[in-house]
Amino acid sequence: MMAFLCGGIEYAPEGGRAWRIHLRAWLEENLNHHVYDHALEGRRVLGEAEWAKLGTLKVTDLDRFRKVRHTLISHDLDVVTNRTDYVIAYWDEPAVQGGESSALLTAAHRKGIPVYFVTEIPIEQIGGWVVGCTTKIFSSFEELKSFLTATYISEVRQRALRGSARGQGEQ
Repeated sequence: MMAFLCGGIEYAPEGGRAWRIHLRAWLEENLNHHVYDHALEGRRVLGEAEWAKLGTLKVTDLDRFRKVRHTLISHDLDVVTNRTDYVIAYWDEPAVQGGESSALLTAAHRKGIPVYFVTEIPIEQIGGWVVGCTTKIFSSFEELKSFLTATYISEVRQRALRGSARGQGEQ
């Protein structure tokens, strides 16, 4: 299973890394799910040098900025629509300010990929389009984790049983 982590980057403190680091570790450790974090992957797709220039290109070279963004957008849309099993979106003020989160939620919704949405913002203050793209809404990451555990625990147990059965057969 692969989870796509979606949320504010451009306007978020430290690129929104803090919540992603904690959630990624939890998903890998507790559910053994793969995690795609487009905040990290952008660096890999572009390379560190290009990534470092991205913030200034918007003002200094708009055409180059667009080309670089087209690369990132195409890559993320491909991953979310072709390799992702579910999306976890953290909706805070930086996510509201940016555009990528809304676009990625729309793409996931269009493909029928579940969107698990975490926000402390009152639902009536979130655009209807965004709310319409969600599958389930949570008010905290702890609530989300409980749901994911309940939803995917049988898969984790089955994998563990297959692993122990393989180990017994090799003795």
